[in-house]
Amino acid sequence: MDNNTCFNEQENHNKLREYFQSNPIISIEKKKLADCIRVLSADAVQQANSGHPGMPMGMADIAEVLWNDHLKHNPSNPKWADRDRFVLSNGHGSMLLYSLLHLTGYPLSIEDIKKFRQFGSHTAGHPELDLDLGIETTTGPLGQGITNAVGMALAESILASKFNKDGHSIVDHYTYVFLGDGCLMEGISHEACSLAGTLNLSKLICVYDDNGISIDGEVDGWFDEDVCARFKSYGWHVIENVDGHDAEAISKAISEAKASNQPTLIDCKTVIGFGSPNKAGTADTHGAPLGDDEISNLRESLDWEHGPFIIPDEIKNAWDCKENGQLQENDWNQRFEEYKSQNPELADEFLNCTNGNIANDEMVNLDALINQLRENADVVATRKSSLVALNALKEDCSNMIGGSADLTGSVCTYHESSKPITKKDHDGNYIFYGVREFGMSAIMNGIDLHGGLIPYSGTFLTFSDYSRNAIRMAAMMELGVIHVLTHDSIGLGEDGPTHQPIEHVPSLRLIPGLDVWRPCDTLETAIAWKVAVQKRNNPSALILTRQSLPQYDRSEEVTNDILKGGYVLRGEKDSNPDAIIIATGSEVQYAMNASNALESEGLSIRVVSMPCVEIFEQQSDEYKNSVIPLGFEKIMVIEASMASAWRGYAGPKGVVIGMEGFGASAPAPELFKHYGFSDVNVIEKLKAMTNR
Repeated sequence: MDNNTCFNEQENHNKLREYFQSNPIISIEKKKLADCIRVLSADAVQQANSGHPGMPMGMADIAEVLWNDHLKHNPSNPKWADRDRFVLSNGHGSMLLYSLLHLTGYPLSIEDIKKFRQFGSHTAGHPELDLDLGIETTTGPLGQGITNAVGMALAESILASKFNKDGHSIVDHYTYVFLGDGCLMEGISHEACSLAGTLNLSKLICVYDDNGISIDGEVDGWFDEDVCARFKSYGWHVIENVDGHDAEAISKAISEAKASNQPTLIDCKTVIGFGSPNKAGTADTHGAPLGDDEISNLRESLDWEHGPFIIPDEIKNAWDCKENGQLQENDWNQRFEEYKSQNPELADEFLNCTNGNIANDEMVNLDALINQLRENADVVATRKSSLVALNALKEDCSNMIGGSADLTGSVCTYHESSKPITKKDHDGNYIFYGVREFGMSAIMNGIDLHGGLIPYSGTFLTFSDYSRNAIRMAAMMELGVIHVLTHDSIGLGEDGPTHQPIEHVPSLRLIPGLDVWRPCDTLETAIAWKVAVQKRNNPSALILTRQSLPQYDRSEEVTNDILKGGYVLRGEKDSNPDAIIIATGSEVQYAMNASNALESEGLSIRVVSMPCVEIFEQQSDEYKNSVIPLGFEKIMVIEASMASAWRGYAGPKGVVIGMEGFGASAPAPELFKHYGFSDVNVIEKLKAMTNR
């Protein structure tokens, strides 16, 4: 039966099921390999009494063809630099990935499979990043997997443009994605796939599990758009109406995709829960175990004679990819040695990048800038301070990839050596993401996951809400991405409360593993950049001002204390101050002015600059107590964000000068004065707190 005829006009899924059930798959051997995934997945979900068996059962044939016939990978070395990347964007079907990893020879045991979704197991409910096991990214929040994959494909193309020379292709791999209706309904998929088409990421291949079912049932009641037309409009190559249970048709489609000079979407028509006699093609298989009776019916339907978690040797041997994978890597190693003999410096740089090293650990240029800034810095906004640091970093870290969500001039992320990446030229270091904040953040995650590059990007702080889940995922995966978030407070002024972020900084501080820097001047900004670049195992957010700020001189000792997240900017650690002011960012100036003014009245006011609360809290108790003595009660905190977030630092007898609600549209100086951020108000409240 002709494939196009079979699926013309998207026939309903009842007819689709009838077709598949009445047409035997040609290759019995490949059918058995796929059936192994179906039964193993169903058994694991059944034993856990939790999970999603339908997708693994429906995509088993596609997965078998891809992993056995096309995917370039070596289970014995999951971190091989030139491996193909595989992303399971529809991560609820995690048992598909776990089955593949176990069967092909990755260090994921049958005991791990039996412990699916159990505490401490390697087989979590959704895939969690673990390169040692072959899991390339954490997926689950739908749409972010495909967006990570766009970042991976982009990284591959950037590195290929930089390192491939003289006929030597040492960077030459594909990024494959499995995704479903849920991923495509999420708006982030539009952001990412639109950009992938614009940049022509030709080694990105997405397989769409077009089964017409989501949790609530048949999707045509809420998702009836023409997906293929949508992707064609992005500039993708689209292969339509592929029988997702026909190994030959699947392989032909993948080969066509690999030969394309565009990113490719393969639309595979599948039956969710394929093989289940009574539940296939229904939402009953989406997010619940099949049940003991239907598991038994499944085995009978597939002619599978083996008990739970038992895989016969002939199927194990047929699945094992270790030998072939090692041969592929050996071939690459030989080609890399030839490349190295002709391009020794590039080869060393490639190894340095892909091993996760910074090009220059000492950061000579940035350190020189930091020494200069201790005593000499211009009065500028910290967004411009950030650009000063970037211009020094460009030589220290040649593998940095910048970008912005249509705000390049405003967020100051385009340094002196920035070069745009375009559709025709990927040999650059700057990405114009367009107005795609969420997509940008998740693409950066993918770039970092790929390896070899350090991604940073900028937008206004208020738009971090759009990106929040991707920032959270970066923290969960311990990725060293850097978010430049400017226009950080009511200081934005006339644009009004819609663009004035007053709850965003405390909200970002709630994300475990995210370093949130709010520097007060150029020196603190440069040090924030240094720490963010050197810390490759957690993300950083640099919160920067629109308005110009005063600069402060510091000794070498005090400068080194900035690295600790919080430090004494004015006063002595061993003194007994009358009060302590903790401040961040643009509000440090009010603390310094008040301290200077009250000194003449006999009050000793210690000023603590707290650019990064997270790093300060990681210091020893001895150091923290030297900055803010334990039990000290006369503490004022000043930050133009929600005051409630600082009550713990101020204590019951302290004072917080912060925001209690949204701002207003007015010039920034008027707003700061109106909401209490002024020398006069700070001095008045300090006197009241110290009974002066």
